[in-house]
Amino acid sequence: MSPRPLRPARARRDAQPESPGRPVARLPLVAAAVLAAGLTAACGTSSPPVGAAAASVAGPSSEASSSDAASATASASAAGQASPSTSPPAPPSTSASTPTGSSPTPSRTRTATPTRTPSQPPRTSAAPAPARIPGPGYDSSVGQAQVDAALRAAKADGRMVLLDFGANWCGNCKAADKVFAQPQTAALLGESYHLVKVDIGGSSSAASALLRKYSPGGGSYKMPVLVVLSPSGTVRTDTHATGNPSLTAEGLNSFLRQWAS
Repeated sequence: MSPRPLRPARARRDAQPESPGRPVARLPLVAAAVLAAGLTAACGTSSPPVGAAAASVAGPSSEASSSDAASATASASAAGQASPSTSPPAPPSTSASTPTGSSPTPSRTRTATPTRTPSQPPRTSAAPAPARIPGPGYDSSVGQAQVDAALRAAKADGRMVLLDFGANWCGNCKAADKVFAQPQTAALLGESYHLVKVDIGGSSSAASALLRKYSPGGGSYKMPVLVVLSPSGTVRTDTHATGNPSLTAEGLNSFLRQWAS
């Protein structure tokens, strides 16, 4: 019997050399763990698919492992592109921001309101003292200087000026002097007039010139001649032109009240 040729033993399928045109990628366990962590970060807190993890760990087939790994990589890429971020949006800030270039509103400071004190009633000026009233009779030394002084006083206190032209020997002048000395008439004179008595009974040319200045009517004068001047020196009335009032208290008081203002 001839010897039977020996056939070469069939090599195990697992021991066959890998074809160079079909590379088989083996995925280590560490790479699978890294891939699973990537899937977890991309898709949130959800667990990775159980089938994919089981296939990558327990599957002995290199083709299945390579296919599963490629599928998992594609799924991770698609999930990273399609899935929106699950982190909640930041809440809007509630603090009011000042617009650029605008100055903050200045704070209003309250000023203290001054305390109002009750208004004092206006002080009324005291009534001026009564003007000095010359005594009875006439002084020959009285002239323009005394008239000018009376006008200055009248401008200061608003009284009128009363010129009394007479003579010491004139009966009507003496009658008028008695009335001027009476309390009621004296009060009217002191309140409203500055009285100047001018002697025209002598030969004084100055006195005669003064009479003609304020009583220019001329002719024969009936004494006493009473002339009322305003504070500015204007003649208001002249008894040489109008006639003398009654030389009684009633007549002279009425005359004085009429021209007092």
